[in-house]
Amino acid sequence: MHPGKPLQILEDEAEAACCPPLTERPLTAEEAERIATMFHALGNPVRLRLFSAAASHESGEACVCDISDVGVSAPTVSHHLKKLKEVGLLTSERRGTWVFYRAEPSVIDAMSQMLSRSA
Repeated sequence: MHPGKPLQILEDEAEAACCPPLTERPLTAEEAERIATMFHALGNPVRLRLFSAAASHESGEACVCDISDVGVSAPTVSHHLKKLKEVGLLTSERRGTWVFYRAEPSVIDAMSQMLSRSA
């Protein structure tokens, strides 16, 4: 994967075909690399908790102040949030002094589709 280049799991309907259910057919090398990058980012327990906190927040987005209590320092939280953004699992928006994070529904849908059984 290209360092610093965001992971684009699902940009539009045409992109949906690139991430088939894992039981549908063997993945291409490109698909496997893209998906492995996402799973690698989620393989860290702190990142997984941060992603889950943002994805499950009742408003669909969470202020960093609401999700940063994961047992590590603020700079470490920032580092992990940056990694989640780099691979395209989270997006962010600065509002005044706070940053709000959102797990894009298309990313969650693509992850769900990939882990489901094909019809």
